[in-house]
This record gives sequence, C-alpha cells and structure tokens, in this order.
Amino acid sequence: MTLQGKTALVTGGGRGIGRAICLRLAKMGAKVYINYVAGADTAEAVQREIADFGGQARVLPFNVADAVAVAEAVKTLIAEAGAIDILVNNAGITRDGLLARMKEEDWDAVVDTNLKGAFLCAKAVSKQMMKQRFGRIINIASVIGCTGNAGQVNYAAAKAGLIGLTKSLARELASRTITVNAVAPGYIVTEMTAALSEEARAQLLSEIPMAVLGSAQDVAGAVAYLAGPDGGYISGQTIHVNGGMYM
Repeated sequence: MTLQGKTALVTGGGRGIGRAICLRLAKMGAKVYINYVAGADTAEAVQREIADFGGQARVLPFNVADAVAVAEAVKTLIAEAGAIDILVNNAGITRDGLLARMKEEDWDAVVDTNLKGAFLCAKAVSKQMMKQRFGRIINIASVIGCTGNAGQVNYAAAKAGLIGLTKSLARELASRTITVNAVAPGYIVTEMTAALSEEARAQLLSEIPMAVLGSAQDVAGAVAYLAGPDGGYISGQTIHVNGGMYM
C-alpha cells in the first residue's frame, strides 16, 4: 500500500492500459479518478472493480482536448480530494492512414487528444502540485513515437512530441519535487491484436526479441513504479515496455 493517502487522475482510464493502471494504483492505496470522454459503462465497471477489493475510485468525465473542461474537472477533483498527487496521461486515439490520403481533421484529432490533452492536463494539475511541492506526472507514449510507422504519421508525431514534453516539463518542475516521466509501450495484447490473423501475428512477433506480446499489466507495473516512492529520483526518462523491440 505504498500510495496510501495519494490521489491519482488517470485519463482514458475505462479500458485497456488505462483500466490496468487504475486497478494497480488503487490496489497500492491511491484514490483513483477514472477519466473518460465516451463509454461511461466501462469506466463505471472499473470503479466497481476497485470498490469490490476495498479501493477508492470516482469517475470523472471530460474531454482532455478541451481546455475549459480540463480546468473545471481538475478544480472539482481538488475541491473534493484536497490534492492531486499523480497524473497519468493515458488518453489516446488513432486515425491511421498514409500521409497522401490523411485528412487534416484526422491529424488534428490525434494530436489534440494524444499531445495537446497531456499538455492541458499537466498544466491544470501542476499549479496544485507546485503548491504542495510534490507530484508525479506520467505520460503514456509509444514505441511508435521512437521508431515511426508507415500509416501513422499523426500518431507517431504526437507520441514523439509527448516524449519531448516529458523532458522539458521534468526540467521545469524538478525544483518542486515533481517528477515527469514517460512510459512507452510496445505491442500490447488488445482487442485489435486479438483479432489478427495467424500470419499477421507471426509477423508482429518476429519484430519482438522476446517473441511475445506485452500485457496491459506490464505497462501498469512501470507506471506504478514511477508513481511510488521507489521512483522518486527518476525524472525526464522514457521507460520502454516492449520486450526488446526498441533498444
């Protein structure tokens, strides 16, 4: 229970990696605010899972790309909880397509959610974190932000930008005992990977030295380490969780 008494906000916390992070932080004792913009049912299901093992959780719907909505949500959270100790910027979307055919709105949607959303949330919580002289900001990046990938110029650019944001913000906030790090997952078991053909799955595994896909729990473990006391002297770093795919 190393996060007992701490409050965490996890964006996009209703499913997949976000869900695993919410569960892990709650099991460590944190009070978790589960953000979502669509899919109230899944977010509420995570809240119930946490309540079932005696943890504390609330749902907090807002669009991370909307500055006013973010500011109001964080204000509400702080008024209720009294503090915000951990922010996990996990919310993200994809709108894949080759550059020549990519619509401008597909570029904007991905960058607004995946990068601007992290900027807005970090800005909103940093004021309280600086006041309390403590905080942990963890950005969920991607191996694609480091390697690039055909058909994902918007996603790769946003995730690479997230790593740059992480490093710069770590320098800005270090004097207030606020750490800022990124976790970059590789190929993780999801609904999408579960639907792959055997041939496509084999091709995917051939790119991973460990020859297995990762799990959402693998990513949650890295987040939990950075959020906890053992990660207190780590800042400005990108932790790669990818089975050796990118070194």
